[in-house]
Amino acid sequence: MERMVRIAMVAGETSGDLLAAPLIAALKRRLPGAAFFGIGGPKMQSEGFDSWYDMETLAVRGYAEAAKSVPRILGIRRELKRRLLREPPDLFIGVDAPDFNLGLEESLRITGIPTVHYVSPSIWAWRGERVHRIRRAADHLLALFPFEPELYEKVGLPVTYVGHPFADEVPEALDRDGIREQMRIPATAPVFALLPGSRQGELEQHAGLFVETAKLIHAQLPEARFLVPLGSRPTRMQFEDAQYRHGGMELPITVLFGHARLALIASDVALVASGTATLETALLRRSMVITYRVPKLTWRLMWPRRRLPYIGLPNVLAGRFVVPEILQDQATPENLAQALLNQLRDKVVRQRQERCFEDMYTLLRQGAAERAAEAVVPLLQRRAQPVPAFGVATEQRA
Repeated sequence: MERMVRIAMVAGETSGDLLAAPLIAALKRRLPGAAFFGIGGPKMQSEGFDSWYDMETLAVRGYAEAAKSVPRILGIRRELKRRLLREPPDLFIGVDAPDFNLGLEESLRITGIPTVHYVSPSIWAWRGERVHRIRRAADHLLALFPFEPELYEKVGLPVTYVGHPFADEVPEALDRDGIREQMRIPATAPVFALLPGSRQGELEQHAGLFVETAKLIHAQLPEARFLVPLGSRPTRMQFEDAQYRHGGMELPITVLFGHARLALIASDVALVASGTATLETALLRRSMVITYRVPKLTWRLMWPRRRLPYIGLPNVLAGRFVVPEILQDQATPENLAQALLNQLRDKVVRQRQERCFEDMYTLLRQGAAERAAEAVVPLLQRRAQPVPAFGVATEQRA
């Protein structure tokens, strides 16, 4: 009787959960009976993943916010490491969450456990020196974007460009009229999708701002409709509380539990908090404005360390400003409302943006889960040897 393959994984937030679930499904097709465990969200758990801790515990952002959670997160990592070393898995896959996963991967790899890091940290945007730590931590890196593999060539880390799972899930034809009919939205109504973020910390910064922006737009366009998809009960309650506090209860706002893609397909223009949601919006070929606000201390620490003039993933992929970015102190209701109305009214600009998104969709639609599984399985089929404590790979592991 063959021994069961055991694969440990850690995803630290909603975007990682969405990336990891299709990979688990693809690996299960190749490895029937394999066990998957560690830290993951509901999508991973629907694929049979055994989550030992609540994924939301790791979902913090920025230096100031993370500092408050450091003792608890480090405690979870220590406990998880002890458990994995006591019963070593055949493979560890860290899904994004580099601040949590890279240190864990490095500790496991030294003992001979093969490690994969899924999603290159944004070394192209800031903290490029992390490439050396990633090399020490991972036997293989799975990259979502085509420009990333060459960033690791100089340190000799094997990389596979897999494309983006979100592109694989998005159909080529999008039925906007059908979805509007399903949602009982008039076909001619101007519709704005408002995506204020997936974390409670993001809602603290954006919920009131987005409500105030909607009020200004509605004052100019009384026929406008607003769709707000939120992924959890706490964030939905946060937004509804902000709507009440900012006098927006009479606005034609529909708060959805999930269904971000339906909201985006139904929309004409979207206001999106920077992050993975901006890429999803681009892959759905919807015009958008990107915004983001963080606590002032976090902004002062992070902004000077950037390496690119833009932060939105669509702009990073395009290598230029395709999407307006209105950030931090510039992110006022007046500025956001004006930018959204400009996007709505200027069809030439909107269509140019959407054509660029069509190219991104084609580029990233690569069958990511299958390509990732093909890259991962060979690591299970060779005997792992411990690497030196200083992190230089042996020939068997390079």
